[in-house]
Amino acid sequence: MPVFFLKRLIGAVPVLFAVSLFVFGFVRLLPGDPARLVAGADATEQEVASAREALGLDRPIWQQYLRYAGATLHGDFGISSRTHEPVIAVIGARFLPTLWLTLAAMGWATLTGGLLGVWAGVKRGRWQDQAAMLVAIGGLSFPGFWLGLLLIDLFSVHLGWLPTGGYDGWRSLLMPSFTLGVGVAAVLARFTRSAFVDVAGEDFVRTARSKGLTERRVIWRHAARNALIPVVTLTGLEFGTLLGGAIVVETVFAWPGLGRLLVDSISFRDYPVIQALILLLSAEFVLINLVVDLLYGVLNPAIRLRS
Repeated sequence: MPVFFLKRLIGAVPVLFAVSLFVFGFVRLLPGDPARLVAGADATEQEVASAREALGLDRPIWQQYLRYAGATLHGDFGISSRTHEPVIAVIGARFLPTLWLTLAAMGWATLTGGLLGVWAGVKRGRWQDQAAMLVAIGGLSFPGFWLGLLLIDLFSVHLGWLPTGGYDGWRSLLMPSFTLGVGVAAVLARFTRSAFVDVAGEDFVRTARSKGLTERRVIWRHAARNALIPVVTLTGLEFGTLLGGAIVVETVFAWPGLGRLLVDSISFRDYPVIQALILLLSAEFVLINLVVDLLYGVLNPAIRLRS
Protein backbone atom coordinates (compact mmCIF):
# COMPACT_ATOMS: atom_id res chain seq x y z
CA MET A 1 0.00 0.00 0.00
CA PRO A 2 2.76 2.59 0.77
CA VAL A 3 4.37 1.93 -2.64
CA PHE A 4 1.00 2.29 -4.35
CA PHE A 5 0.40 5.61 -2.56
CA LEU A 6 3.91 6.88 -3.36
CA LYS A 7 3.48 6.16 -7.08
CA ARG A 8 0.19 8.05 -7.16
CA LEU A 9 1.71 10.96 -5.22
CA ILE A 10 4.69 11.26 -7.58
CA GLY A 11 2.31 11.14 -10.56
CA ALA A 12 0.41 14.13 -9.17
CA VAL A 13 3.49 16.40 -9.17
CA PRO A 14 3.67 16.95 -12.98
CA VAL A 15 -0.06 17.63 -13.04
CA LEU A 16 0.26 20.35 -10.41
CA PHE A 17 3.23 21.83 -12.28
CA ALA A 18 1.22 21.95 -15.52
CA VAL A 19 -1.72 23.53 -13.70
CA SER A 20 0.52 26.23 -12.22
CA LEU A 21 1.87 27.04 -15.69
CA PHE A 22 -1.64 27.23 -17.12
CA VAL A 23 -2.92 29.49 -14.34
CA PHE A 24 0.13 31.74 -14.55
CA GLY A 25 -0.23 32.15 -18.32
CA PHE A 26 -4.03 32.39 -18.34
CA VAL A 27 -4.20 35.26 -15.88
CA ARG A 28 -1.62 37.24 -17.82
CA LEU A 29 -3.67 36.90 -21.00
CA LEU A 30 -6.70 38.51 -19.37
CA PRO A 31 -7.43 42.11 -20.37
CA GLY A 32 -6.40 44.89 -18.05
CA ASP A 33 -3.24 46.00 -16.29
CA PRO A 34 -2.80 44.44 -12.82
CA ALA A 35 -0.45 47.26 -11.83
CA ARG A 36 -3.11 49.85 -12.69
CA LEU A 37 -5.69 47.93 -10.65
CA VAL A 38 -3.41 47.77 -7.63
CA ALA A 39 -2.35 51.41 -7.88
CA GLY A 40 -5.91 52.65 -8.43
CA ALA A 41 -7.77 54.28 -11.29
CA ASP A 42 -6.56 57.78 -10.36
CA ALA A 43 -2.89 56.81 -9.92
CA THR A 44 -0.19 58.61 -11.84
CA GLU A 45 2.07 56.84 -14.30
CA GLN A 46 4.88 56.94 -11.75
CA GLU A 47 2.67 55.25 -9.16
CA VAL A 48 1.65 52.60 -11.69
CA ALA A 49 5.30 52.00 -12.55
CA SER A 50 6.10 51.60 -8.83
CA ALA A 51 3.25 49.11 -8.47
CA ARG A 52 4.47 47.19 -11.53
CA GLU A 53 7.95 47.00 -10.03
CA ALA A 54 6.58 45.87 -6.65
CA LEU A 55 4.55 43.13 -8.36
CA GLY A 56 7.58 42.04 -10.40
CA LEU A 57 5.79 42.68 -13.70
CA ASP A 58 8.82 44.54 -15.08
CA ARG A 59 10.91 41.35 -15.00
CA PRO A 60 11.22 38.70 -17.74
CA ILE A 61 8.33 36.25 -17.85
CA TRP A 62 10.38 33.30 -16.61
CA GLN A 63 11.51 35.26 -13.58
CA GLN A 64 7.89 36.21 -12.90
CA TYR A 65 6.91 32.53 -12.95
CA LEU A 66 9.73 31.50 -10.62
CA ARG A 67 8.74 34.25 -8.21
CA TYR A 68 5.09 33.21 -8.44
CA ALA A 69 5.89 29.52 -7.92
CA GLY A 70 8.16 30.22 -4.97
CA ALA A 71 5.58 32.44 -3.28
CA THR A 72 2.83 29.89 -3.91
CA LEU A 73 4.85 27.09 -2.32
CA HIS A 74 5.14 29.27 0.79
CA GLY A 75 1.39 29.97 0.83
CA ASP A 76 1.73 33.55 -0.42
CA PHE A 77 -0.88 34.25 -3.10
CA GLY A 78 -0.47 38.01 -3.12
CA ILE A 79 -2.81 40.85 -2.15
CA SER A 80 -6.39 41.24 -3.32
CA SER A 81 -6.69 44.27 -5.57
CA ARG A 82 -10.32 44.74 -4.43
CA THR A 83 -10.10 44.40 -0.63
CA HIS A 84 -6.32 44.99 -0.25
CA GLU A 85 -6.15 41.96 2.06
CA PRO A 86 -3.94 38.88 1.70
CA VAL A 87 -5.55 36.53 -0.82
CA ILE A 88 -5.14 33.54 1.48
CA ALA A 89 -7.20 35.38 4.13
CA VAL A 90 -9.93 36.27 1.63
CA ILE A 91 -10.20 32.66 0.43
CA GLY A 92 -9.91 31.24 3.95
CA ALA A 93 -12.92 33.24 5.10
CA ARG A 94 -15.03 31.74 2.28
CA PHE A 95 -13.68 28.19 2.38
CA LEU A 96 -15.33 27.00 5.59
CA PRO A 97 -18.92 27.88 4.51
CA THR A 98 -18.37 26.05 1.22
CA LEU A 99 -16.85 23.06 3.02
CA TRP A 100 -19.83 22.72 5.39
CA LEU A 101 -22.28 23.11 2.52
CA THR A 102 -20.44 20.50 0.45
CA LEU A 103 -20.17 17.98 3.27
CA ALA A 104 -23.85 18.33 4.13
CA ALA A 105 -24.97 18.01 0.50
CA MET A 106 -22.66 15.10 -0.32
CA GLY A 107 -23.49 13.31 2.93
CA TRP A 108 -27.22 12.95 2.37
CA ALA A 109 -26.90 12.71 -1.44
CA THR A 110 -24.38 9.84 -1.30
CA LEU A 111 -26.41 7.89 1.24
CA THR A 112 -29.76 8.43 -0.48
CA GLY A 113 -28.54 8.08 -4.06
CA GLY A 114 -26.44 5.01 -3.28
CA LEU A 115 -29.20 3.14 -1.46
CA LEU A 116 -31.75 4.10 -4.12
CA GLY A 117 -29.43 2.87 -6.87
CA VAL A 118 -28.74 -0.43 -5.08
CA TRP A 119 -32.47 -0.95 -4.53
CA ALA A 120 -33.21 -0.26 -8.19
CA GLY A 121 -30.37 -2.54 -9.34
CA VAL A 122 -31.50 -5.43 -7.16
CA LYS A 123 -35.14 -4.99 -8.24
CA ARG A 124 -34.31 -4.28 -11.88
CA GLY A 125 -37.20 -4.59 -14.28
CA ARG A 126 -39.79 -4.40 -11.50
CA TRP A 127 -41.96 -1.53 -10.33
CA GLN A 128 -39.42 -0.64 -7.62
CA ASP A 129 -36.79 -0.12 -10.30
CA GLN A 130 -39.09 2.09 -12.36
CA ALA A 131 -40.16 4.12 -9.32
CA ALA A 132 -36.56 4.70 -8.22
CA MET A 133 -35.47 5.81 -11.67
CA LEU A 134 -38.52 8.09 -11.95
CA VAL A 135 -37.41 9.80 -8.74
CA ALA A 136 -33.85 10.10 -10.11
CA ILE A 137 -35.03 11.62 -13.39
CA GLY A 138 -37.13 14.09 -11.42
CA GLY A 139 -34.08 15.09 -9.40
CA LEU A 140 -32.09 15.72 -12.57
CA SER A 141 -34.91 17.73 -14.13
CA PHE A 142 -35.22 20.37 -11.40
CA PRO A 143 -33.03 23.43 -12.09
CA GLY A 144 -31.10 24.44 -8.99
CA PHE A 145 -32.27 28.06 -8.99
CA TRP A 146 -35.93 27.04 -9.41
CA LEU A 147 -35.80 24.45 -6.64
CA GLY A 148 -34.02 26.90 -4.33
CA LEU A 149 -36.60 29.64 -4.91
CA LEU A 150 -39.41 27.13 -4.41
CA LEU A 151 -37.98 26.03 -1.05
CA ILE A 152 -37.52 29.65 0.06
CA ASP A 153 -41.10 30.47 -0.87
CA LEU A 154 -42.49 27.45 1.01
CA PHE A 155 -40.33 27.11 4.12
CA SER A 156 -39.28 30.74 4.62
CA VAL A 157 -42.01 32.99 3.23
CA HIS A 158 -45.15 30.94 3.91
CA LEU A 159 -44.20 28.71 6.84
CA GLY A 160 -41.44 30.82 8.39
CA TRP A 161 -39.50 27.77 9.53
CA LEU A 162 -36.12 28.50 7.93
CA PRO A 163 -34.09 31.63 7.09
CA THR A 164 -34.15 32.76 3.47
CA GLY A 165 -30.36 32.75 3.20
CA GLY A 166 -27.05 33.60 4.76
CA TYR A 167 -24.61 31.56 6.82
CA ASP A 168 -25.92 31.45 10.36
CA GLY A 169 -26.23 28.07 12.07
CA TRP A 170 -27.46 24.65 11.00
CA ARG A 171 -30.95 25.89 10.05
CA SER A 172 -29.52 28.05 7.29
CA LEU A 173 -27.71 24.96 5.95
CA LEU A 174 -30.79 22.80 5.33
CA MET A 175 -32.26 24.31 2.16
CA PRO A 176 -28.97 25.05 0.35
CA SER A 177 -27.59 21.56 1.06
CA PHE A 178 -30.80 19.92 -0.12
CA THR A 179 -30.88 22.02 -3.29
CA LEU A 180 -27.24 21.29 -3.99
CA GLY A 181 -27.51 17.57 -3.28
CA VAL A 182 -30.63 16.71 -5.30
CA GLY A 183 -28.81 16.51 -8.63
CA VAL A 184 -25.89 14.60 -7.10
CA ALA A 185 -28.24 12.05 -5.48
CA ALA A 186 -30.04 11.53 -8.79
CA VAL A 187 -26.80 10.98 -10.74
CA LEU A 188 -25.44 8.59 -8.10
CA ALA A 189 -28.69 6.61 -8.07
CA ARG A 190 -28.64 6.07 -11.84
CA PHE A 191 -24.91 5.31 -11.87
CA THR A 192 -25.12 2.88 -8.94
CA ARG A 193 -28.03 1.06 -10.55
CA SER A 194 -26.09 0.62 -13.80
CA ALA A 195 -23.03 -0.62 -11.90
CA PHE A 196 -25.06 -3.22 -9.98
CA VAL A 197 -26.84 -4.40 -13.12
CA ASP A 198 -23.47 -4.92 -14.84
CA VAL A 199 -21.96 -6.76 -11.89
CA ALA A 200 -25.05 -8.95 -11.41
CA GLY A 201 -24.26 -10.79 -14.65
CA GLU A 202 -20.66 -11.61 -13.72
CA ASP A 203 -19.54 -15.20 -13.10
CA PHE A 204 -18.49 -14.64 -9.49
CA VAL A 205 -22.00 -13.44 -8.58
CA ARG A 206 -23.61 -16.49 -10.19
CA THR A 207 -21.09 -18.70 -8.41
CA ALA A 208 -21.92 -17.11 -5.06
CA ARG A 209 -25.62 -17.75 -5.63
CA SER A 210 -24.98 -21.34 -6.68
CA LYS A 211 -23.23 -21.95 -3.35
CA GLY A 212 -26.50 -21.25 -1.60
CA LEU A 213 -25.52 -17.91 -0.05
CA THR A 214 -28.33 -15.59 0.97
CA GLU A 215 -29.25 -12.80 -1.45
CA ARG A 216 -28.22 -10.14 1.07
CA ARG A 217 -24.76 -11.73 1.43
CA VAL A 218 -24.37 -12.00 -2.35
CA ILE A 219 -25.27 -8.34 -2.81
CA TRP A 220 -23.25 -6.73 -0.02
CA ARG A 221 -20.29 -9.13 0.21
CA HIS A 222 -19.66 -9.88 -3.46
CA ALA A 223 -21.54 -7.56 -5.82
CA ALA A 224 -21.21 -4.29 -3.90
CA ARG A 225 -17.42 -4.49 -3.55
CA ASN A 226 -16.94 -4.49 -7.33
CA ALA A 227 -19.88 -2.27 -8.24
CA LEU A 228 -18.69 0.50 -5.91
CA ILE A 229 -15.41 1.09 -7.78
CA PRO A 230 -16.90 3.26 -10.58
CA VAL A 231 -19.32 4.83 -8.07
CA VAL A 232 -16.36 5.99 -5.95
CA THR A 233 -14.94 7.75 -9.01
CA LEU A 234 -18.16 9.63 -9.66
CA THR A 235 -18.55 10.53 -5.98
CA GLY A 236 -15.05 11.97 -5.88
CA LEU A 237 -15.64 14.09 -8.98
CA GLU A 238 -18.97 15.35 -7.65
CA PHE A 239 -17.37 16.24 -4.33
CA GLY A 240 -14.62 18.18 -6.09
CA THR A 241 -17.18 20.05 -8.18
CA LEU A 242 -19.27 21.03 -5.16
CA LEU A 243 -16.21 22.01 -3.15
CA GLY A 244 -15.24 24.31 -6.01
CA GLY A 245 -18.35 26.31 -5.25
CA ALA A 246 -21.91 25.91 -6.47
CA ILE A 247 -22.37 29.36 -7.96
CA VAL A 248 -26.14 29.19 -8.57
CA VAL A 249 -27.04 27.80 -5.16
CA GLU A 250 -24.71 30.16 -3.32
CA THR A 251 -26.22 33.10 -5.19
CA VAL A 252 -29.85 32.07 -4.54
CA PHE A 253 -29.26 31.57 -0.81
CA ALA A 254 -26.74 34.42 -0.38
CA TRP A 255 -24.20 31.86 0.80
CA PRO A 256 -20.72 33.39 1.37
CA GLY A 257 -18.75 30.62 -0.36
CA LEU A 258 -16.05 30.18 -2.97
CA GLY A 259 -18.50 30.22 -5.88
CA ARG A 260 -19.73 33.72 -5.10
CA LEU A 261 -16.17 34.83 -4.39
CA LEU A 262 -15.08 33.70 -7.85
CA VAL A 263 -17.98 35.50 -9.54
CA ASP A 264 -17.33 38.70 -7.56
CA SER A 265 -13.59 38.52 -8.30
CA ILE A 266 -14.22 38.16 -12.02
CA SER A 267 -16.64 41.08 -11.96
CA PHE A 268 -14.07 43.32 -10.22
CA ARG A 269 -11.11 41.85 -12.15
CA ASP A 270 -9.41 40.84 -8.92
CA TYR A 271 -6.69 38.84 -10.68
CA PRO A 272 -4.74 37.64 -7.61
CA VAL A 273 -7.89 36.07 -6.15
CA ILE A 274 -8.92 34.55 -9.50
CA GLN A 275 -5.45 33.07 -9.96
CA ALA A 276 -5.36 31.61 -6.45
CA LEU A 277 -8.90 30.17 -6.70
CA ILE A 278 -8.22 28.42 -10.01
CA LEU A 279 -4.97 26.97 -8.68
CA LEU A 280 -6.48 25.80 -5.39
CA LEU A 281 -9.56 24.28 -7.03
CA SER A 282 -7.34 22.43 -9.51
CA ALA A 283 -5.20 21.16 -6.64
CA GLU A 284 -8.38 19.97 -4.92
CA PHE A 285 -9.28 17.81 -7.90
CA VAL A 286 -5.77 16.35 -8.01
CA LEU A 287 -5.98 15.54 -4.29
CA ILE A 288 -9.44 14.01 -4.64
CA ASN A 289 -8.27 11.85 -7.54
CA LEU A 290 -5.39 10.67 -5.34
CA VAL A 291 -7.84 9.72 -2.57
CA VAL A 292 -10.05 7.93 -5.13
CA ASP A 293 -7.04 5.92 -6.35
CA LEU A 294 -6.30 4.89 -2.77
CA LEU A 295 -9.91 3.81 -2.27
CA TYR A 296 -9.58 1.71 -5.43
CA GLY A 297 -6.74 -0.15 -3.78
CA VAL A 298 -8.81 -0.72 -0.64
CA LEU A 299 -11.89 -1.96 -2.52
CA ASN A 300 -9.93 -4.14 -4.94
CA PRO A 301 -6.43 -5.26 -3.85
CA ALA A 302 -5.79 -6.56 -7.38
CA ILE A 303 -5.51 -2.93 -8.55
CA ARG A 304 -2.63 -2.36 -6.14
CA LEU A 305 -0.84 -5.45 -7.45
CA ARG A 306 -1.23 -4.36 -11.08
CA SER A 307 0.15 -0.96 -10.20
